[in-house]
Amino acid sequence: MTLYNRRRLAVGVTLIAALAAGVLPATGAHAAPAAPGAARETTPAPDMEGVSAALKAAMAQGAPGAMARFIGPDGIETRTLGVRDRESGAAMDIRARFRIGSVSKTFSSVVLLQLVQEGKLELDAPVNRYLPGLLPDDRITVRHLLTHRSGLWDYTNAMFEHTVPGFEAVRNRVFSHQELVDLSLKEPRTTEPGVSYQYSNTNFVVVGMLIEKLTGKPVATEYQRRIIEPLGLRNTSYVHPDVQITGLHVRGYLHPDEAGGPLVDSTEQTVSWAQSAGAVISNPTDLNLFVIALMRGKLLSPEMLEAMTTVTPTDTTNTRFYGLGLRRYNLSCGTQVYGHTGTVQGYYTYAFATRDGRRSLSAMANTSNKGSANTALGGTLEAAFCGKKPAAVTSSSARTGTPVLPAESDLAENR
Repeated sequence: MTLYNRRRLAVGVTLIAALAAGVLPATGAHAAPAAPGAARETTPAPDMEGVSAALKAAMAQGAPGAMARFIGPDGIETRTLGVRDRESGAAMDIRARFRIGSVSKTFSSVVLLQLVQEGKLELDAPVNRYLPGLLPDDRITVRHLLTHRSGLWDYTNAMFEHTVPGFEAVRNRVFSHQELVDLSLKEPRTTEPGVSYQYSNTNFVVVGMLIEKLTGKPVATEYQRRIIEPLGLRNTSYVHPDVQITGLHVRGYLHPDEAGGPLVDSTEQTVSWAQSAGAVISNPTDLNLFVIALMRGKLLSPEMLEAMTTVTPTDTTNTRFYGLGLRRYNLSCGTQVYGHTGTVQGYYTYAFATRDGRRSLSAMANTSNKGSANTALGGTLEAAFCGKKPAAVTSSSARTGTPVLPAESDLAENR
């Protein structure tokens, strides 16, 4: 951790500790302060009925349970529905931990961008400068990895072509980074470097390799000392290759490809197939804290945060964009939110905040391989950040739990 970041973190330690403990009142005087220099604009109150509707919609599409936690100027709101354990019937619990899938990519990006700040690598330098001979094209840069513009094929496409058999084949397997990269390099690249956005988990496996090469430490150690400990994230961990989620946790359930087939309990797994692309464990409180701290400049310098939040479109809808390991969604009310989505076997996750860090939502449904459930869960964003819709549209998709944002593909996207 640089001296700059230590000082920045110290400024926000009181707020972060209060949020972590959940001690802010639901309404009233103890509103979270705006980021330095940010305008105190009027913002809509979160539509928590709409959030609940989105959670119910995710359950209607096959999730045993779902939950969401919102932080705004008026405090904290939470909603939990269904069960976190189908066998015991234990109710969903906002304190429980779960696998966050590709939200892990933002953690990895923060660590790598801190290394850029420290002068240990350059964003526009070839990856092969730091990992000689790893990639077949010297034009692939560090920035291409973080923006998914390297053209490296996503090895999970073949790995999980058949969802349950593919998962069972890797549930307890421990891969090296090199093995995963080799799986990618067996296939042709999807684009020329820098040409277009093509999401690939391979990119962030290579990011993990860069972190370990430049620091001489495991990714787990760098997450811990650069993010988890400074922010006081009590329920966040990276336990690869251990298979257990310790303490109070949500069990994850994987839908088979065959309609009507039984759900598969996918809770215990190494997640070695993802590692720095998707193996972090967390809970709603810690995810709120992480994205708030990130947006408020507690983890990166202003220059690095500006680079991270400089985005380009990922499709033709003009609602979805990608920066450096960070998504931006443009919501129907004009609000822009930054964060990441995550899919890992048994869990869908959303973790987003406004650019000033004044509002944040984290949401989770304990299923996967059911894209309609993921789409429904996305409805929490519109409800939380845009508030209640005018009466004329209350019967529209916004109030049935279907988000304005179109769904992304399922596990291969792992977003």
